[in-house]
Amino acid sequence: MALAALVLAVRMAAGAVGVLKDVWPVVLILVLLAGAAAVWRSRQTAARRRRERERLAALRITLEELDAMGDRRFEYALRDLLVRDGWPARRVGGGRDQAADVIGDHPQCGRIVVQAKHTCVGGKVGSSVMYEVKGTAGPAHKADHAVVVTHGAFTRNAMAWGDRRGVRWVDREKLQRWAENGAALHELLGVSARLRPSWFKRAA
Repeated sequence: MALAALVLAVRMAAGAVGVLKDVWPVVLILVLLAGAAAVWRSRQTAARRRRERERLAALRITLEELDAMGDRRFEYALRDLLVRDGWPARRVGGGRDQAADVIGDHPQCGRIVVQAKHTCVGGKVGSSVMYEVKGTAGPAHKADHAVVVTHGAFTRNAMAWGDRRGVRWVDREKLQRWAENGAALHELLGVSARLRPSWFKRAA
C-alpha cells in the first residue's frame, strides 16, 4: 500500500510538472500583470495623497467664501485649515457633538476642540457658548485646547470670560489672518508645544 501511494504521488508530481511546463508562460504573464497593477494603484494613491497635501498646504479661504458657506461646509473648512497647519483633524459636528464640531490632534501641541459658529454677518457669539465649550472640551473630549471660531464677532463678556477660563476665541479679524492670510492657528493663538494647559481643571 505504501509503495502504491508513493508511486501515485510521484506520478501526480510528474503530471503537475508537465502541466507547469506547458502553462508557465501564462502564469508568469499573469503574475507580472498583477504586479504592474499593484504598482500602478500604489503610485496613483501616492500621487493623490501628494496632490491633497499640496492643496491643503496652499489652502486659502477668503472671508467672502466663508460668509457664503452653510454651517456644515464651514465646519469642513475649519477642519481643512487645521490639517493645513499640521493638525490631523476630523469633523464631528452633529446633534450629539457635545460642543465639538472639529477635533484635531497635533504631535506636539496635543488635542484641540473647535466649536464653529457660523452666524449671520455681524452676528455676535455670547458667553453661553463659552460655558458649554468649557464644560465639555476636557471631560468629554480629553482636549488640551478649546477654541470657538466665528466669522462674526463675540460679545465683550464672552471674550473676557474665555480669556479668564482658557477658552480661546477666533473672531472675524483672526479668522481672516488664519484662513485668508495663511497664519497657523496655534501660532495665532499662542498655543505652546508640549505644554498641557490647565484650563479644563479650573472651575467654569
